Amino acid sequence: MYPLSYVRPDTLDQALALLADQEDAKPLSGGMTLIPTLKQRLAAPSHLVDLSRLDALRGIGLQGDVLRIGAATKHVEVARSDVVAGSIPALAALAGVIADPQVRNRGTLGGSVANNDPAADYPAAVLGLGAVIETSTRRIPADDFFVGMFETALEPGELIVAIEFPVPDRAAYQKLRHRATGYAVTGVFVAQFNDAVRVAVTGAGSSVFRWTEAETALAASCQSDRLADTPIDETLFNSDANGSAAYRANLVRVMTRRAVDALTPRPR
Repeated sequence: MYPLSYVRPDTLDQALALLADQEDAKPLSGGMTLIPTLKQRLAAPSHLVDLSRLDALRGIGLQGDVLRIGAATKHVEVARSDVVAGSIPALAALAGVIADPQVRNRGTLGGSVANNDPAADYPAAVLGLGAVIETSTRRIPADDFFVGMFETALEPGELIVAIEFPVPDRAAYQKLRHRATGYAVTGVFVAQFNDAVRVAVTGAGSSVFRWTEAETALAASCQSDRLADTPIDETLFNSDANGSAAYRANLVRVMTRRAVDALTPRPR
């Protein structure tokens, strides 16, 4: 790695000040993407600002019908949380199948969402649930947050503080796991709110996206057979060593059907 300075601030304000003062500083949370990038000499920040122990970025709480999770909360903490399991079981299940145990014990919710890896699991839940990303300066609806491959609406120096998930009536997540990495070759998160249904797809395109045609088909009756003739544009999908665009288009349909069939209501 290139020479750099490692800093562990005591407060969120200190972290924000460091990022503002040092133009080439990078925030460090779980480090699941940043550390390998540094080891491969693909990035050369002047400072690493460690956010992992900031209390302001941690915690899980339910306020009415909104589940709020701090950005530095680890995947394993989400997976094992009784609060998450009791409000959005599908989110706890999703966190439990992210990558592998090593990643789940180090990676964080905010780091995953801010990185916006095309094959990451959390973006599907954030978009599928219509969550709100709370940052150090503003609140960003999920529909406005994910811009493109590894690209989000975050400005330089802006940090995710927490994510607020509306509690759905029912939700489910299904994915085809990559055998080596555990990432989603294709994953689909389906959430039902009253008469509305949201369908978010990860792993298939350059960034997470909503399959709006499926949402329309499922709005009247949330049954998997409604998806049989729902149009899907395979030209939008990735074609790589893990599968062609046509293969991923079929996977989207299959995983969406499975997610609809697996919809799990909030425990009462």
